[in-house]
Amino acid sequence: MALNFANNNSLSAITTKPSGLSGGALNLISTQTASSSSTISFTSGIDDTYDEYVFKFYDIHPATDDAKLTFQFDTGTNTNYNQTITSTYFNVAHKEDDSSTAFSYTTSQDQAQGTSFQNSGLAPGNANDECGSGTLHLFSPADTTFVKHFISNVQSVFGNEQSGNVYVAGYVNTTTAITRVQFKMSSGNIDSGIIKLFGVSWCL
Repeated sequence: MALNFANNNSLSAITTKPSGLSGGALNLISTQTASSSSTISFTSGIDDTYDEYVFKFYDIHPATDDAKLTFQFDTGTNTNYNQTITSTYFNVAHKEDDSSTAFSYTTSQDQAQGTSFQNSGLAPGNANDECGSGTLHLFSPADTTFVKHFISNVQSVFGNEQSGNVYVAGYVNTTTAITRVQFKMSSGNIDSGIIKLFGVSWCL
């Protein structure tokens, strides 16, 4: 296997990519900023341009204490956001004073062919300094042969000053192209925060 080297001594001075170099890039598609928002919907930009789309959540702050950020998908120009989901959900937690820890699979938060909004696990408190951040990956949404897979990982400060990290994964059980994604809290509004949509491109 051949190794590729840049001719320059400094990475900042590289002007041409060595042949055979592989890698990827996040391409920003759109940004939405919450301001006492009941929902945030991405209704464009999800198509066959990319094989992977990434939503990044920044400093999500709920109006209601410990409300959870949830998401659902839809197809075409539909706005029902009730696609059939099968998912898994596990979480870890640790209190600031080191008095308790947790590591568990939570059956009440997964879905088995359910059509509800999926809980991402991002459940920050609503104190002034509490918020949460994370990501949601959606794979091959425009494919019309296979079901659509997703993976979410989030971190938040919640109830009684705890750090909570939650992993959610699953699939949307449809072979129809997914074109829309909506986010909302399990209770109340998204008081503030930013959600960005990226497309992942690869150069091989």
